[in-house]
Amino acid sequence: MKVDFPRFRFPFASISSLLLAFLLGSAGLAAEAPISATRAKIPVILDTDIGDDIDDTWALGLLLKSPELDLKLAVGDHGKSLYRAKILAKFLEKAGKSGVPVGLGADLNARGSGPQEAWVKDYNLNQYPGRVYPDGVQAIIDTIMASPEPVVLIAIGPVPNLKEALRREPRIAQKTRVTGMQGSVRLGYNGDSQTAPEYNVKEDARACQAVFTAPWPITITPLDTCGLIDLEGGTYQKVVQSKDPIAAAIIENYQLWSAAQAKPGQTIVPPAKSTILFDTVAVFLAFSENWLTLEELPIRVTDDGYTRIEAGAKVMRVATQWKDRDAYRQFLVDRLAGQ
Repeated sequence: MKVDFPRFRFPFASISSLLLAFLLGSAGLAAEAPISATRAKIPVILDTDIGDDIDDTWALGLLLKSPELDLKLAVGDHGKSLYRAKILAKFLEKAGKSGVPVGLGADLNARGSGPQEAWVKDYNLNQYPGRVYPDGVQAIIDTIMASPEPVVLIAIGPVPNLKEALRREPRIAQKTRVTGMQGSVRLGYNGDSQTAPEYNVKEDARACQAVFTAPWPITITPLDTCGLIDLEGGTYQKVVQSKDPIAAAIIENYQLWSAAQAKPGQTIVPPAKSTILFDTVAVFLAFSENWLTLEELPIRVTDDGYTRIEAGAKVMRVATQWKDRDAYRQFLVDRLAGQ
């Protein structure tokens, strides 16, 4: 396959930081306001390990279908930088959003692919109509520092990009709040009563430690809430049957992803329901806390990837329970399937 690295990078201008007090005041963002409440769009950056589990693709679709959010940059994280950038670029192009810049993540392992490779095997990143930044970490820094208002950084994978961005420019923490899909606070996978070292944390615990101790406001959805979201039956079929181009791109990717999981000789059938859609909840928390219970908890990341409630640790907002999980599921379907 041709190695089609991008050809240019646009330098952002840098401006002085806004007051941290203003940023902190916005951290709760209309917890119980109607979803459709009119307000200025929230500038966001997406940092994602898209191309591994399929829930990142569903989350990107939700982000693009959310009028509350203004996606300024999408960057792949946790290696496989070219593969992830191709998925982001092709999805944005299919969605009619090629004005959104794409960044290649920190070069932990630039090569490599995953279960969505079939969707991008013939996609040439050089042909993406929008901007492509070879140094996605610097693009994150420049986008934040150039923004006239605080930026929400949506982190839905392991976070080595964010650790490196903080190392290069610590001031980004003064202009950013983070919403993330990380951790296991009181429940583990599948609602298990035993907590677990959640994947996004344990894959790079040191990076997560750096992000969780930085002086920016953080809101997370751990397995306690995001690990309980899936779609099945009529709600899932509404997305499958939608003519919306974003819904169609999600389902096309999901079918290819599912086929890639099949063993040799196994009959491939279209999925009858979604997988767990962990990352969609982190996108939702960028603009609403409806239907969720959030607690202010001191959270420490251990070296082996657990997220412990521990006195003296940095306090963050943690979505620990659902008030109305079915209402969120219906919201998710209506957003994704609506045209």
